[in-house]
Amino acid sequence: MRSLLGTLCALSVFAATGYSLSCQTCMSAGSTPCQGQSLPCPPDSACVATYTLTTTNGVTVSEAYTLSCAPLGRCDKPGSFSFPKSKLKMGTSCCYTDNCSPPTPTLPADNNQVNGLVCPTCASADSAWCYTSDTMQCTGDENMCLLQTTEIKVSSKVAVRGCATKSICDLGSTSVSYPGYSMDVKFSCTSGSFGTLCYYLSPLL
Repeated sequence: MRSLLGTLCALSVFAATGYSLSCQTCMSAGSTPCQGQSLPCPPDSACVATYTLTTTNGVTVSEAYTLSCAPLGRCDKPGSFSFPKSKLKMGTSCCYTDNCSPPTPTLPADNNQVNGLVCPTCASADSAWCYTSDTMQCTGDENMCLLQTTEIKVSSKVAVRGCATKSICDLGSTSVSYPGYSMDVKFSCTSGSFGTLCYYLSPLL
């Protein structure tokens, strides 16, 4: 309770004064926290740790741990995104003082219960778009149909479709920049219709 009250007081001070944090910004491959350069944040931001784990056929294929500035609304919002044979799980955590170290993010628990939603699914390299008549059944809390496009500056573009939690969809568009590395990611979602094939909506994305 004391910790919660302290956080609320800190946030109220930021709102009243327009105070802007400075946060470490870095990325590491793996689950270990990184250390990086301190940069000023936009107003109404927190220092955010993000941990992502990607698996294919249940085997880990990539892990990433980042520290950055992010809007307050992205704090403590675990989520997941699935496409055939693969799943990305994301956890976030926040702290609210200059160059603080957020607690270790928690990934969402696995839930393989089919939820009745069917979404289009595809993946393409070197393109910011993919479309297909292939579909997949969504599970757990993944109740949105997602198109995710990723552009890594200078090197490549990737697009994938599948099922996602609302917390992933709420990310909207985001840009990540570190020394020698820059990436733009866009999340576009439809709610679909349970029990129907929502891929008919995908040309509207």
